[in-house]
Amino acid sequence: MTGPGSGTPLFVAIDIGASSGRIIVGSTGGGEVSLEVVHRFPNGVIEAGGGLRWDFDGLFAEVLVGLRRAAEFAAASGNRIASVGIDTWAVDYGLVDAHGTLAGPPFSYRDRRGSRAVAHVHERISPELLYATTGLQHLPFNTVYQLATETDLAGKQALLIPDLLAFKLTGVRRTEATNASTTGLFDAVAGEWATEFLSALDLSAVLFPPLIQPGETLGTLLPAIAARTGLGEATTVVAVGSHDTASAVVAVPAVTQGFAYISSGTWSLVGVELQGPVLSESSRLANFTNERGVDGTIRYLRNVGGLWLLSESLRSWAGEASSAGSLAQICQLDTLLEQAAAEPGGGPLIDIDSVEFIAPGNMPERIRAAVHASGEELETRPAAVVRCILDSLAAAYARTVRDAAGISGQPVEVIHIVGGGSQNKLLCQLTADSTGLAVIAGPVEATALGNVLIQARAAGAAPESLAGLRHMVAVSHPGVHYRPATV
Repeated sequence: MTGPGSGTPLFVAIDIGASSGRIIVGSTGGGEVSLEVVHRFPNGVIEAGGGLRWDFDGLFAEVLVGLRRAAEFAAASGNRIASVGIDTWAVDYGLVDAHGTLAGPPFSYRDRRGSRAVAHVHERISPELLYATTGLQHLPFNTVYQLATETDLAGKQALLIPDLLAFKLTGVRRTEATNASTTGLFDAVAGEWATEFLSALDLSAVLFPPLIQPGETLGTLLPAIAARTGLGEATTVVAVGSHDTASAVVAVPAVTQGFAYISSGTWSLVGVELQGPVLSESSRLANFTNERGVDGTIRYLRNVGGLWLLSESLRSWAGEASSAGSLAQICQLDTLLEQAAAEPGGGPLIDIDSVEFIAPGNMPERIRAAVHASGEELETRPAAVVRCILDSLAAAYARTVRDAAGISGQPVEVIHIVGGGSQNKLLCQLTADSTGLAVIAGPVEATALGNVLIQARAAGAAPESLAGLRHMVAVSHPGVHYRPATV
């Protein structure tokens, strides 16, 4: 980040995904937005308490390290930290009692406990009614199913992961609306909690804290947090699109309304932006979700399997190489992608969304087994497996974009790929080829950009409209263009 000038307000994005986290300092000026990563750290599930959980204490410790580094960065540049915003993945939560004590490490959506409660929930609330009210895609790990497995909720509140982090920083309990919309307990039309569903499932009406909207101030840092991080006690925590996809969509550098977006990372979120939800039966059967976006927009999308399959495959191959006492090139992603690009097209495909690919484990073996079950065979060579993953992802992207446009009536002229997947040149080109549409890749740090821009707008340092924010991104972070290959 170039020095934005003495006393310039800086905005800190706490941006944590399912595989890694980042603390990023952003600034605006001259019609552009810039970022500086001051801390990165790994994230992942752990086995604890009889299931797959998140090491929340470890995550929060890393957040504090990152905030201290942000304070040091600001001091070195002669500027000040104005606010902090938090985004993470969706659906997961921690249970906090009246004293603010966390009951235990939060469960991960990769744990299969939610699947066991689907039938129970549907006995109380039919799938049709669930969708007609919430507009939420059916996923067995949605919050509503996870909560149905809890045996001791007395005196506790459920704080979604970004809200739990915000509570630890400020002592204030709120539920940010874009993430609330992923719970299966949020009314997509009213924009409020679906209290009738809470009652139907014998859940407390105050199980979740009150809602807060992106751009609203949550509170200021607790004195102990300010002292530990070196930030001033007047530093505010501002609600952003706390569901990381909501922040990422803010930073899609679209210049027209006719765009689809793919937030490509551990998961892929593929869809279009609408002004109102689509709650039709055809939409439910197509398994599209209507999640809240910033400024009351609707993220009409479908969760599609993501680069988790690739990262887990790399982990498996790295383990094999280590056990063989070598550092084989199969562990090098760049080399593998070059080899995969040289593989012939038209190879076997897998259902990238299958539940068999959700949990950690030997991913190449599961992929080959899935191909075999479909009546085809996949070579064991890593390059062949990688090509299968990326071909399958691109095909799923194409289907989802086509369905989103057809069901919603929103025409699509161009596809924007943002997030980590935008760096994967082969995936971007395969997506252009599969869809027959131009693809614009980038920015990589879309989530952090959206997070920072909502904070900056709240401080009067960025345009009011989403179009204005997106123009800033397009100017600051020009994308890479991919055209469909001619036949």
